[in-house]
Amino acid sequence: MKYGARNTIKAKVTSLNKGDVMSLVKFEVTDPVEMASVLTTESAEALELKPNDEVQLIIKAIHVLPVKE
Repeated sequence: MKYGARNTIKAKVTSLNKGDVMSLVKFEVTDPVEMASVLTTESAEALELKPNDEVQLIIKAIHVLPVKE
Protein backbone atom coordinates (compact mmCIF):
# COMPACT_ATOMS: atom_id res chain seq x y z
CA MET A 1 0.00 0.00 0.00
CA LYS A 2 1.34 3.44 -0.91
CA TYR A 3 0.59 6.59 1.08
CA GLY A 4 2.02 10.09 1.27
CA ALA A 5 3.06 10.20 4.92
CA ARG A 6 6.86 10.28 5.34
CA ASN A 7 7.27 9.49 9.02
CA THR A 8 6.14 5.99 9.89
CA ILE A 9 6.27 4.24 13.26
CA LYS A 10 5.65 0.51 13.79
CA ALA A 11 3.29 -0.07 16.69
CA LYS A 12 1.08 -2.68 18.35
CA VAL A 13 -2.56 -2.03 19.27
CA THR A 14 -2.82 -2.10 23.07
CA SER A 15 -6.49 -1.16 23.53
CA LEU A 16 -9.62 -0.31 21.60
CA ASN A 17 -12.51 1.66 23.08
CA LYS A 18 -15.42 1.76 20.61
CA GLY A 19 -18.07 4.46 20.72
CA ASP A 20 -21.13 5.02 18.55
CA VAL A 21 -19.32 7.35 16.16
CA MET A 22 -15.65 7.45 17.20
CA SER A 23 -13.23 4.87 18.63
CA LEU A 24 -10.10 5.42 20.70
CA VAL A 25 -7.24 3.12 19.71
CA LYS A 26 -4.05 3.13 21.78
CA PHE A 27 -0.70 1.91 20.45
CA GLU A 28 2.68 0.86 21.81
CA VAL A 29 5.68 1.75 19.64
CA THR A 30 7.50 -1.52 18.89
CA ASP A 31 10.48 -0.46 16.75
CA PRO A 32 13.02 2.32 17.04
CA VAL A 33 12.19 5.05 14.54
CA GLU A 34 13.82 7.93 12.76
CA MET A 35 11.75 11.04 12.16
CA ALA A 36 12.24 14.16 10.07
CA SER A 37 11.17 17.74 10.52
CA VAL A 38 11.20 20.75 8.22
CA LEU A 39 11.60 24.10 9.93
CA THR A 40 12.85 27.53 9.01
CA THR A 41 16.58 28.18 9.09
CA GLU A 42 15.83 30.99 11.54
CA SER A 43 14.24 28.47 13.92
CA ALA A 44 17.12 25.99 13.53
CA GLU A 45 19.60 28.76 14.30
CA ALA A 46 17.57 30.01 17.28
CA LEU A 47 17.60 26.46 18.70
CA GLU A 48 21.33 26.22 17.94
CA LEU A 49 20.78 22.69 16.59
CA LYS A 50 23.79 20.57 15.76
CA PRO A 51 24.43 16.83 15.24
CA ASN A 52 24.25 14.72 18.44
CA ASP A 53 22.14 17.30 20.33
CA GLU A 54 19.44 15.62 22.39
CA VAL A 55 16.03 17.18 21.84
CA GLN A 56 12.42 16.44 22.68
CA LEU A 57 10.17 15.90 19.65
CA ILE A 58 6.66 17.26 20.04
CA ILE A 59 4.41 15.87 17.34
CA LYS A 60 1.60 18.15 16.22
CA ALA A 61 -0.61 16.41 13.71
CA ILE A 62 -4.21 16.37 12.63
CA HIS A 63 -4.23 12.59 12.08
CA VAL A 64 -2.39 9.45 13.08
CA LEU A 65 -3.23 6.96 10.35
CA PRO A 66 -3.07 3.28 11.32
CA VAL A 67 -2.18 1.13 8.28
CA LYS A 68 -2.64 -2.64 8.49
CA GLU A 69 -0.98 -4.64 5.72
